[in-house]
Amino acid sequence: MGGAQTAAGSGDEMERHLRRQICEIGRRMWQRNLVSANDGNVSVRMFDGRVLCTPTGVSKGFMTEVSLPMVTLDGELVETPGALPPSSEIKMHLRAYGESDEVGAVVHAHPPYATAFAIKGEALVGKLLPETILTMPEVPLAPYALPSTDAVPESIAPFITTHSSCLLEHHGALTWAGDLEAAYLMMERLEYFARVTFLARQLDGERDLSPERVSEVRRQFGVADLR
Repeated sequence: MGGAQTAAGSGDEMERHLRRQICEIGRRMWQRNLVSANDGNVSVRMFDGRVLCTPTGVSKGFMTEVSLPMVTLDGELVETPGALPPSSEIKMHLRAYGESDEVGAVVHAHPPYATAFAIKGEALVGKLLPETILTMPEVPLAPYALPSTDAVPESIAPFITTHSSCLLEHHGALTWAGDLEAAYLMMERLEYFARVTFLARQLDGERDLSPERVSEVRRQFGVADLR
């Protein structure tokens, strides 16, 4: 499975590593104001197909390794001593894994600038900087769905194989990648992209690179249309 987390050593060692990593990423999300209170959730698909995820009702900045629950790809809870119940948003994560074997980790957050664009109902198109052309050429808008319902995974499903992130209308943002670190960094990039767009508009509007310069960037780095 392309998106499963693999490493040398035993399965128990890998699980301990992923538990530490989820807690560390949760702290980084909280410290960088990508989430507040108990918002947001993180998950990772393990080497055996199970999914390790964040618990409900706990600040992402103060999670403990033993509190992290485990579920199957069908959403069944795996008995784990000390674990709390999983986030109700786990359905959204499981749908991402179901859509692509290349998805190994998913991050959901409510970063202020990105969420403002989600409330406005505006997708982001990355033609402002060479970096956004290469790493985040488009952040589509998933239509509004009531949180924690089956409508949310349905709303994100069309984007999983073609993009690496999306805005959730009137809700927040979602990013995914082959591993935890990459999925988290995608969320940082998304919020930076949204913030730069917002600030540029305060200076009379953003100014896209020309189509010629966009093509030049893609040719330079051998990327035709990276999503």
